[in-house]
Amino acid sequence: MKEKKIRVSTSARISSLTCTRLATWTTAAVLLQILGLSLFVLGFFPVKPALSGVSGPESYRSPGCHSLEDLHSRNLPPDQLRSLYQEISEIPPSFDRLILMVIDGLPAEFVLGKGDRLPSKAMMKAMPYTQSLLANGMAHGCHARAAPPTVTMPRLKAMVSGAIGGFLDVAFNFNTQALLDDNLLGQFYNIGWKMVMLGDETWLKLFPGLFTRHDGVSSFYVKDTVEVDRNVTRHLEAELIIDDWNLLILHYLGLDHVGHIGGRNSILMAPKLKEMDEIIKTIHLSKILSQDNNHGQTLLMVVSDHGMTDSGNHGGSSYEETDSLALFIGLRSNFPDYASAIRDAAFQVDIAPTLALLFGVPIPKNNIGVLIAGTFDSLTDDQQLRALELNSWQLLRLLRTHLPGLSCGSLPCNRFSDEQGSGNSRCNGSVEQKFCCLYLKAAALHSSWKSNKGRSSRSSSRDEFRDAVAAYYEFLRIASEWLSGRTTDKPLGLLTFGVAAMLVSCVILLNLLFHLCKEVYLRQKQCLPNLNSCSYKWNLDETFILGVIFILVLSMGSSSMVEEEQYIWHFMTSTLYLIFLRKAIQSLPAGPALSLFIVIKGQNCKKFSQMHSIFVVLICGRILRGWHQGGVNWTYLPDISKWLEQASTNCIKLIQLVSGLLVIILSSYALSSLRSMRNFVLGVQVSFFISGLLVMVHIMEYQVHTSVQSSYNATLMAQIIYAILTMIVIATLVASPWFMPIWISKTHSSSQPYLMTSVSIDSQIKSLPLGLIDSAYLIGWTYIVCWCLLQLLLQQPINAVPILLLLLQILASMLSFSIDGPRHKQWIEVSALYFLGMAGHFGLGNSNTIATIDVAASFIGISSHSTVLAGILMFINTYASPMLFLLSMVMYISMKDMSYMLVSQNTDLGHLLQMMIGFPCLIPLGLNSIVLTAFTVILLLMRNHLFVWSVFSPKYLYVCATTASVYIGVSIVAATGIYQCSVFVFRKSSSSKGNGTSKSLR
Repeated sequence: MKEKKIRVSTSARISSLTCTRLATWTTAAVLLQILGLSLFVLGFFPVKPALSGVSGPESYRSPGCHSLEDLHSRNLPPDQLRSLYQEISEIPPSFDRLILMVIDGLPAEFVLGKGDRLPSKAMMKAMPYTQSLLANGMAHGCHARAAPPTVTMPRLKAMVSGAIGGFLDVAFNFNTQALLDDNLLGQFYNIGWKMVMLGDETWLKLFPGLFTRHDGVSSFYVKDTVEVDRNVTRHLEAELIIDDWNLLILHYLGLDHVGHIGGRNSILMAPKLKEMDEIIKTIHLSKILSQDNNHGQTLLMVVSDHGMTDSGNHGGSSYEETDSLALFIGLRSNFPDYASAIRDAAFQVDIAPTLALLFGVPIPKNNIGVLIAGTFDSLTDDQQLRALELNSWQLLRLLRTHLPGLSCGSLPCNRFSDEQGSGNSRCNGSVEQKFCCLYLKAAALHSSWKSNKGRSSRSSSRDEFRDAVAAYYEFLRIASEWLSGRTTDKPLGLLTFGVAAMLVSCVILLNLLFHLCKEVYLRQKQCLPNLNSCSYKWNLDETFILGVIFILVLSMGSSSMVEEEQYIWHFMTSTLYLIFLRKAIQSLPAGPALSLFIVIKGQNCKKFSQMHSIFVVLICGRILRGWHQGGVNWTYLPDISKWLEQASTNCIKLIQLVSGLLVIILSSYALSSLRSMRNFVLGVQVSFFISGLLVMVHIMEYQVHTSVQSSYNATLMAQIIYAILTMIVIATLVASPWFMPIWISKTHSSSQPYLMTSVSIDSQIKSLPLGLIDSAYLIGWTYIVCWCLLQLLLQQPINAVPILLLLLQILASMLSFSIDGPRHKQWIEVSALYFLGMAGHFGLGNSNTIATIDVAASFIGISSHSTVLAGILMFINTYASPMLFLLSMVMYISMKDMSYMLVSQNTDLGHLLQMMIGFPCLIPLGLNSIVLTAFTVILLLMRNHLFVWSVFSPKYLYVCATTASVYIGVSIVAATGIYQCSVFVFRKSSSSKGNGTSKSLR
């Protein structure tokens, strides 16, 4: 009687967490987390606020001076407006026409060298004409440092507007919208310029309707390195002859594509540089740049939007990625030697104000750039100081929008007097006082030089001129640096609310996990009589996981640990599986060593199989660890992938084919153990074979490591593979629960060859449909195999072996967990699979920098550009490993014996679902919630850190993308479990009704 009361009490406690309640609270927590994340992202990465309107005649007057004439002059015809600008600027335009040649992805190091070192001999040999222009003083080059993110669209905006965009421009790069801010092209259009654009269609999206003629090409088909540039050059000769334009933009994409395919040292790099050099030579030798043409002076400016890493990628903030080029060809000031021609360093935003004053148009309103030194040497001293004064006025206006208290006293509308500042004064105090002091100091020195011009000696006058120039540049540089740090204001209220929402969501998810673990523990005590009845005891693996999660959270506060995060995940997985190995060894019978005869007879064979499986996981993990030198700081060290890439292309292709063949063999072998519905299973096996064969044909025929051109046949075959894999997944998911028999009597499901349980077979058959287990096994394995085949198609050729190793880790882990039975806590096993997925993410060459994203995979099988499809493929390729292990949770459900957790033989759908998908869904959500919430708090605390945009912000974008992958993976697992259980419960009830009707008829 007493035992019965205890069981009733225990059942009451167990039933407190129903499936409906669990699903409701989980959904609410996820929605709250999404809300908090959205608010935080909008607050921390806002779209950059910009001053409305366009600079006009008022930009040539002192700040604070307004005139009604300035408002009316905006409506003047283009010719009159151009004449007005020339009159009031007091600086004659140095040029009348501009040829802007953009070589996408060209590092300035290739042309100008690095530091005091000249370019390598190979680079100088690849661009002989350009080097001769620099050596003869006919060109002026500088390293124009680009701001992160180093992708095309925000960098083009910076060059033409002088403003730094928001960090999320890296996402908008794939869906460019029209630029509404004040910019050079808009200013040129207002004075009647005719503009022609050839090349990257990003220009057409940024400036719709401004170009008289254009021929745009897509920038995202990175496999094409030839036609994408021929489409530009084919028009060049005609445009140089027609010359009815004022601005000619040539945007070449081939060099960037070469980098994406083969890196900086690609065999295609030198020929591509030679091609660019020939184009520069063609333009320079044409009559368009000659001094005696009838159309005025023409400036050829060669720029690059960003550089590239050794692997050819970009997007981050390393020197290699931010080292862009600004090369002026046609300046009337000659440089005495090669060193003088390349001595200057600047910022990419400095291009906008420099071009504006060289061509006689106002500086864009939101510009934060500074005039590039040396570009105005042909002007008189008075005109050079006037140019610096105009640049200072524009920045002073921009400073006033951020600092309303910046008044600098009563500023006259013409020039400053000597009484307004002292050339020897020190500038201290508040930010407003410092800026006022620096500006007034430069203005006073300017005024003093002007008033003493002609009175003092020539040497004294030159000294005063240099002092004024130095004072202006001091103000401009300090103001520019301050404004660049103020490009995004962060509303703390919104950020705090977002963090609070994520924190509450995290607490809810962890609370649900705690209650689910408690419920499972109580069921084990109720249903497993051999379980220790004492209080809950923490095992080593549980303590280790909690401890390492704490270490992971702490490491996020270090920029160096964020850059090298892969070490933590590799340590977590390898150490955790070593703990599993220790546990397996300890479970062996004590006493004398087992004889070979006992092992052969089968005693303890399951435990030895478990140990072998753990060894497989550890060996595969070590190979993955050495496959790529991930992170940021140690990528130059040797690794397996670099060693293989030095071999021939045929060697890499052979490795791909062998990996694909082994994936097909493993898929067939794993399904061969299923005995139920052999014809249906055989059909799935055949579909795997056909898909794998097509993938290998694609590898052999079209996937060349240094391919130079995309193929229509390759695109068509990739689309066929996508369609077949999609149909296999959908057909297996929909049909499997209907075709599998509900009950499998007498024997276990053969998908569980080593299943260990203390519950009898008969009770399991009465309580749990084993056909449901076989269905989950088949669907889960279909997910895994199709995902691996898809990755063999999308991943870089060198990553074929890592995909195979990840598959082996899944199989070995499943085998190990199926042997361990209910004694191994389920949340530990799901956590181990999650850790393997994250370690595999870095094992495939990913890191926390945007530069490691493989853009090339985003356009395999796409015949016309689609931002949505390209984004989906990029996500699939980048998060191959985490998604693979999340999808494997469906197979994990089939490998675990959970019949001991069922209350009775008449288990309802809700409780069956709760036991099947509770941990596989809650554990990934809980672990990711801890990481997301912790790093959000750290990012909020680090918002003023030096590396906030270069290290912490890219990492946060990865955390957000990982969160999306967890949502998608958990949704697939949950939907699959709900569908399977619903079908089997429906079939079971229909079968029961049919049997009841048959008995009544009898």
